[in-house]
This record gives sequence, structure tokens and C-alpha cells, in this order.
Amino acid sequence: MSLPLEGLTAIVTGAGRGLGRAEALELARLGAAVVVNDYGQPGRDGSGTASGTPAEEVAAEIRAAGGRAVAHTGDVADHEQARVLVELAVTEFGKLDILVNNAGILRDRMVFSMSEDEWDAVVRVHLKGHFNTTHFASVHWRARSKAADGPVYGRIVNTSSEAFLAGSAGQPNYAAAKGGIVGLTTSTALALAKYGVRANVICPRARTRMTEDVFAGFTEPEEGLDPLAPAHVAPLVGYLASPAAAHVNGQLLVVHGGMVAIVERPRVAAKFDTKQDAFTYDELDALLTPHYADRPKGETFAAVEVLGLKRGQDAAVSPASPGR
Repeated sequence: MSLPLEGLTAIVTGAGRGLGRAEALELARLGAAVVVNDYGQPGRDGSGTASGTPAEEVAAEIRAAGGRAVAHTGDVADHEQARVLVELAVTEFGKLDILVNNAGILRDRMVFSMSEDEWDAVVRVHLKGHFNTTHFASVHWRARSKAADGPVYGRIVNTSSEAFLAGSAGQPNYAAAKGGIVGLTTSTALALAKYGVRANVICPRARTRMTEDVFAGFTEPEEGLDPLAPAHVAPLVGYLASPAAAHVNGQLLVVHGGMVAIVERPRVAAKFDTKQDAFTYDELDALLTPHYADRPKGETFAAVEVLGLKRGQDAAVSPASPGR
């Protein structure tokens, strides 16, 4: 019996630890050859000397289990190194079929305290990093599609965050970058659909090096799988990377603790038309002020209620405290 990803090649960025490692191992288990990318800096803020060890260890783990894998230790936020990453997949395994973007760092600060460097560094790794790999992967798929005169196999799984959905107050750089990744994903999904590519985005929740302080108060169970284990996220990535997800495109899914929630696109809640040629201040005041006066206090565009979602609970939950 063949495996669902047999004969396919995947890239997973940030795969030396945490979620990326779990995703790389799952894709390999499902039959894919994997290029394990990780820049290997020890600090979750992107500090410290880069090291090839994390990526090389995961690639070795895949090979030891009978799979195929190579390591790439470049920085995906560097445009040229992202090109080399995609070329490595093609050189080693003949083609690229799956791209999982996961690499990221954190530099948390309130917006009034955040430095320009703290903003730029996080946006660079998350948003630019996602763009760089997506760009070169899309060039590869478009060229293959033109050569074949038809669609090819392509899957992109991007990583956003509940911090974007809920508007995490202490993470303006991270929330903005993760929101940008959603926009990048939906744009990519529309642009590449005709070539056979499917692009989707997940908002995972897991206990990793990046979130160790966030979940410090949540102790691991003595028995059974930790609800915050990356192993809860990896199977969804495997599914979205598979042929079974051919009809899933441009979608956002929240995943953690044995639960997957599909988040719908924004809906128009209200619409007002001017009775004149153009709105005046007084007319807008008469229409919008009463509308917002009856809204719940503190309610914004952020979907804080997603933070209350958990396995076995109906989706209609009350808002929870903001977090990742």
C-alpha cells in the first residue's frame, strides 16, 4: 500500500525544533522526501550564532527511520538563500511539491516600547521569509506547468497565529507579520490555482521553544499526549500537503489539542448609504454613532473568541483572555 506523499518532495522551514520538526517528521512518515531547513540560532529572538546542528539532526532522524532527507541551514529571510533552498530540493530529489513555511522568531514588546529593529526583525523572518520561499517555489511550479502544458502538483502550508486573530496586545510586530502571511496566502492561492497549486494557512497552538513562557502555567499531563504537543498540529499539515486536499485552497484553519477549526472569511456586518451625493460628518455621526453605541465594550475586529476553542466544545464560546 502506497503512502499518501510517496514520490513527493517537501521543504519545511524552521524544522530543526518544535512545530517544524514535528511537521518534517510527519511528512517523511507519510512518504515525502524532506529538505529540513533551519538557520539554527539558539535564541527564540533570533539571537546567537547560527548552527547547522538542528537541521542536520532532524534530517538524520528521518534517514534513520528509512526516509529521505537533506538539511539546509540557510536563512529563509535572505532572498538568495531561499532560492538556494528551493534549488536544493530540485537538485536532490528532482522537483519540489510541498512547501511548509514555519520559521520564525519573537521579539515581544508593547507598541509604545517597541524599537524599529524589533519590528523589522520579526517582520523580516516571518513575512519576508514566507514570501521568499513562496516566490521561488511558485517560479518552479509555473515553469513546470508551462512545460507540461497543464497543472502540476503543488502544496503550500503557511503558518499564521492566533495572535493575529485575537490581536495580541504585546506582539504588534508578530501579529502584523502573521496577518500579512494570511494575505500572502490568499493572494498566492488565487494566483497559483491554475497551475495546480493549493495554498493554505494554519494557526497552530503548541508548547515549543517560542512559547515556553506563554504556556509555563500549563503543566503537561502525567498520562496521555500533552494537549499542547506539536504532534497535534503535524497531521493537519500532512493532510493539507496531500492529494486529499485538492479542493482545499486559500483556507485558514486553527489547530491544537485534538481540534481543528475552520475560520471563515470576514463578513459584512452592516452597510450604510448616504442620502446625498456624498457623506457629511453629521450624516455619518447620525448613522455610525448609534450603531457602535450598542456594541459590547471592548469588542474590536479581533476574533478573541478563537482562544476559547478546545476539543469537545462547541464553536460558540465566550471570549477568552488574549494570548498566542
